[in-house]
Amino acid sequence: MNKKILILGKGFIGERLQRALNCRISGKFIRSFADADKIIRQYKPRVIINCIGITGKRNVDDCELEKDTTLLANSFVPLMLAEAALRNNIKLVHISTGCIFNFDYARNKPIKEETLPDFFDLFYSRSKIYSDIALEALSKKYNILIARLRIPLLNESHPKNLLDKLIKYKQVIDIPNSVTYIPDFVRALKHLIKINARGSYNIVNKGGLRYPKLMDIYKKHVPGFSYEKIDFHKLSLTRTNLIMSTRKLEKSGFKVRKIDSVLEECVKEYLKS
Repeated sequence: MNKKILILGKGFIGERLQRALNCRISGKFIRSFADADKIIRQYKPRVIINCIGITGKRNVDDCELEKDTTLLANSFVPLMLAEAALRNNIKLVHISTGCIFNFDYARNKPIKEETLPDFFDLFYSRSKIYSDIALEALSKKYNILIARLRIPLLNESHPKNLLDKLIKYKQVIDIPNSVTYIPDFVRALKHLIKINARGSYNIVNKGGLRYPKLMDIYKKHVPGFSYEKIDFHKLSLTRTNLIMSTRKLEKSGFKVRKIDSVLEECVKEYLKS
């Protein structure tokens, strides 16, 4: 077991990273700086990966109903961990999100890491922006890595998996979106930790996924499945749709696969599992 790395948070991402990295994991609540410092002194890691976060039980709209819990987990805990990490001279890897930007498909190019977050319409997004901006500033001097993933796609069944959600909904929008294929995310994070990368990195697959394309591949393997396309504006949901740049990640030496190239692999392995 790799005792140099400690994962905090036994959620969707935390459990998969723990399995892939073969390291220790803690699900202890952190409510103060003293809590954060105590965990670091107990485990004595060289790297902590913060996977603590609230995304809502059903979806991000639920964060509006539990603002105190969301603010603690998404905003305050990362800052307490950052302070504890720099005082103990260890690396902090913070798992963040790309759902913090507005995007105009007609005018904007893929969003780069240095773009200032500006999507404030969801409380979930605001809670992530508070910590992201602070950690990005600290990373200029301290050993902090902010790993931004977006819309996780997994090759096994899980309620947080995009594929599970689309199969359940049977209604999909047809707007290209940046998506993170989790097996690739794990490999990218290993790479960034190995090269001791600092600052923000978009960890998404190249290009934008149109959900009907994923559904068509699933339907090819499950012929009885059916779905329909729906106009996003008819859903009456506050969401951001966007494309993120992978150029910085590629420049770091990691080969980023196109999202369309992983879909067949994802669906086949999903059905086997």
